[in-house]
Amino acid sequence: MDAGLATAEDLLALPDDGFRYELVNGVLHRMRPAGFEHGAIGMRVVTGLGPYVKARALGVVLGPDTGFRISSDPDTVRAADVAFVRRERIAAAGLPKGYWPGAPDLAIEIVSPGDSFTEVEIKVEEWLEAGTRLVVVVNPRSRTASVYRSRTDVVRLTQADELDLGSVVPGFSCPLADLMT
Repeated sequence: MDAGLATAEDLLALPDDGFRYELVNGVLHRMRPAGFEHGAIGMRVVTGLGPYVKARALGVVLGPDTGFRISSDPDTVRAADVAFVRRERIAAAGLPKGYWPGAPDLAIEIVSPGDSFTEVEIKVEEWLEAGTRLVVVVNPRSRTASVYRSRTDVVRLTQADELDLGSVVPGFSCPLADLMT
């Protein structure tokens, strides 16, 4: 990698140093490992959503190490805490060896203690602009979630509400409180 902007290929070729990286407009961003609560919530989502999706052959649920190349020249490669890609898109594209070429259908972000509101909002906008159909931001501090279908179609949930993934993952819903406990 030269002193200029990094590419998705540069990111993929980085040696494993125990950190997770994202590439934003050609600039590498090192991510801290997730905290325990963050990881526990992510696993609750995966263990609920994964079997549901698999049993219905809807597509693939992916964990936090999966990169999505959402823009090029300069490259941006982002990773959601949990993602989902529809079966039809996988059948058409096949399973890439590197990053998925484009956005997932669903991106779930879990707010970490060190995340700023601005950082989370920027990432939500990037997902939506890249074509993600549904972005869910789970906030363990406030025990809430925000469900984005667009910049203007946002539903705020409390732990008394059901998280419904609508037409993106048809029929899947769960009590938000189940993710928080």
